[in-house]
Amino acid sequence: MTNMHTDFKPADWVHSTNIYEVNLRQYTAEGTFAAFAKHLPRLKDMGVEVIWFMPVTPISIKNRKGTLGSYYACSSYTTANAEFGTVHEFNELVKDIHSLGMKVIIDWVANHTGWDHEWTITHPEYYTQDDHGKFKPPVENWEDVIHLNFHNPATRRAMIDAMKFWVEECNIDGFRCDMAMLVPVGFWREARTELDQLKKLFWLGEFDQWNDEPFAHVFDVSYSWHWMHITEEFYKKHQPIVELDKALNGYQHKQPFQHIRSFFTSNHDENSWNGSEYEKYGEMAIPLAVFSCTWNGIPLIYSGQEHPNKKRLHFFEKDEIEWTDQPQLHEFYKILLNLRTQHSALLSGHRDVITWRIATDHPDQLFCFVRKNKDKEIIVVLNFSDKKINYHLHDLRVRGEFVNVFTRRTKNVSESFTIDPWGYKILTK
Repeated sequence: MTNMHTDFKPADWVHSTNIYEVNLRQYTAEGTFAAFAKHLPRLKDMGVEVIWFMPVTPISIKNRKGTLGSYYACSSYTTANAEFGTVHEFNELVKDIHSLGMKVIIDWVANHTGWDHEWTITHPEYYTQDDHGKFKPPVENWEDVIHLNFHNPATRRAMIDAMKFWVEECNIDGFRCDMAMLVPVGFWREARTELDQLKKLFWLGEFDQWNDEPFAHVFDVSYSWHWMHITEEFYKKHQPIVELDKALNGYQHKQPFQHIRSFFTSNHDENSWNGSEYEKYGEMAIPLAVFSCTWNGIPLIYSGQEHPNKKRLHFFEKDEIEWTDQPQLHEFYKILLNLRTQHSALLSGHRDVITWRIATDHPDQLFCFVRKNKDKEIIVVLNFSDKKINYHLHDLRVRGEFVNVFTRRTKNVSESFTIDPWGYKILTK
């Protein structure tokens, strides 16, 4: 086990990547690995780099919620959910994804299992138990799962071996670790130390380093829950833009430099329980998507956001995304994701890149910033208001002609600009 103060470093490709979360059950009518594979050429064309599959493991029957149960209540860590297919079929899907130059991470639920997980029979000592020797949920309202005991070294060993299975059998590229902050950080350090010896993996942790800084020393990337909540409050309560700056400054000072944040407007939890991005942000959803793809972080896109899917997807029942032949926001995301991959000023967590906010003559409506890597430079202007605005940029460090990546028009930044309500501009030098 490594020294507790030793930080892990992400692979080089992580700095320019993006993440696309796949809700396999709702993605197609069939809800299978094979049916999802038909979408791969479209996702590749859109610029997707990393495909994150929600748990592919089988779901417990005992105490399950709804008809189909939660992905996050597994009954085995080393087999595939028959609803989706077999481990062999998943392996073939991973090969298809790799052949297109994309990477694969899977959701890993270490904190708990379903009530009829195979370990409840073979190794009940792996679980936390009450005074009567009964299994128990980790927190209130999670009645469909039971808590694992990470104070038992045998539990840790079995969990690491199960994670190894998916790397060795299916050659996955990493893990999105569910509720990572509920599992001792020492376990994650132990797991990463051992698993990274198989191959250099990508580690995305579900925690917000605003409050969980120790975990930021182990994981490459974490969530930005705080930012997501602040932006929703900003939109619904008409708060000043300075509240957004406070949140971003907090991230900058609360984690090690090499740790990267993932920014998003939706994911499986948000969509199902709190509403689509359009319920939360209205017309601000699109400029916030531009922010997620251009600020110093890694953008996360959820299944159907490119459609765009505006409904809440049921969590425990079948509720298919209603795809069209040409998703409306495909080209929008294609421009953003390809720009991230190709433009060195958009590298995340990179020491050569500096990011700063720009002043304008409309500080209460416009959110503007620059990202710069040596002679490469990008200006992003977001109108977080329902007003059409004429504005000037006030920053002597920014000068010369820039090209709008969406319109391809060239303009000198010393001139005046006009931006539509809830509009956005990305200008490259």
